[in-house]
This record gives sequence, C-alpha cells and structure tokens, in this order.
Amino acid sequence: MSDTPALAILFDVDNTLFDNDAVKADLSARLDNLIGSPASAAYWQHYETLRSELGHSDFLGTFQRCWEASDRDPRWLPAAALLLDYPFAERLYPGVTDLLDTLGQNHVTGIVSDGDGVLQPRKITRSGLWEAVAGRVLIYQHKQHCLDDVARRIPAQHYVFVDDKVRLLDAIKQQWGERVTTVFVRQGHYAHDPEQTRGCAADITIDTIAELTDKMHDHGTA
Repeated sequence: MSDTPALAILFDVDNTLFDNDAVKADLSARLDNLIGSPASAAYWQHYETLRSELGHSDFLGTFQRCWEASDRDPRWLPAAALLLDYPFAERLYPGVTDLLDTLGQNHVTGIVSDGDGVLQPRKITRSGLWEAVAGRVLIYQHKQHCLDDVARRIPAQHYVFVDDKVRLLDAIKQQWGERVTTVFVRQGHYAHDPEQTRGCAADITIDTIAELTDKMHDHGTA
C-alpha cells in the first residue's frame, strides 16, 4: 500500500480564506489619513503597474516605488508598517479556522498562494493560517506553472484545489485532469468579474468558503 496520502486539500489565501478586498479598502483609508488622498491614489497607480510587471501583487514593493517616486518623501517611511503590522487574523472569513481544523483531522491540508516572498508569508503567519495547515505553505509567482513542485512538496494521490479565480482553476484542471477536483469560491472581486469567469468552469462551485465540507461530501470527494 502506498504511503502517499489519499487526499490533499490546497487553499488559495486572498479572497479565499480571508477578505483581501477588505484589507485593501482599509489600507486605502489608512493611507489617506497618513499621507493624504493624492499620494494614496498614487500608491494604487504604482501598485497596478507593478502587478502588471510581476504578474502578482506586491504591496511592499509598491511602497518602495512610491517612496522613490516622491523624491524620498519621509511620509512614506512608516507607511509599510500599515501592512507589516496589520491584524490579518481579523479578516479571516467566518468559519475558516473551524473548517481547517475539521479537514485537517482526516486529510492533508495546505496553502498554495501566489505572491511575494515577504508580505505573503507574514500575512499567512499573522492570520494563523500557517499553523492551521501545519506549515504546509507554498508561494509562487504563478502557481499554475509550478504544479510539479506542488506535487513534490505536498504529495497526494488526489488533490482538491480551492481558489477564488476560476480561470486559474481551469488551467490547473487542464494540466492535472482527473487527478484534481477544483473548487471555485465566489468571493472577492475576481469571482464576480465576467471577464475572469467567461468560458471557464470548476468541478464544484460554492458561494462561501464555509460551504466547502458539505459540497465536498455531496461531490463524493471527502
């Protein structure tokens, strides 16, 4: 009998396990108070430019660009602390902690997230998610291009991928086929963007992350 676990359930983070849209709205309000609305608007312009260049969000790198573009205005220096010290645990979606605890009793759970190598792991740690999945955390620039590495680091006979981006889930399904069950969580701005969802589908669709266990049972996955 193979020692490889039968099932691994892998979660995205932003707008899947916690409300990243709310974090961004909160950050905007705090930046307005700290450095003023014009500078705050500039932050998001630089953010979108950098995201286009990198292919993923880089909040801290955006602070660096804003500081340099402002002729090193010292008002930007404490701004990054707004995120580094942010109470991310307060933005977990309802039921996430209990969900991970319940699933972790019988299955391997893990996090596979896109993002940078500084803020993203800090976010996962400070929210309690790192501990909740026993440190099984992988971060990539584009996780759909790193599935061989995912399988090597978190081996399983079958995978469940849970994400708020159905287009990404579709790309994973095309590569792994019957090896994976994809779960689309309709949370956050990507989940309701017709340009992101048109022509793509997932094996399971849920409206909130709290529905996952019941839907997996109905699907015969868990």
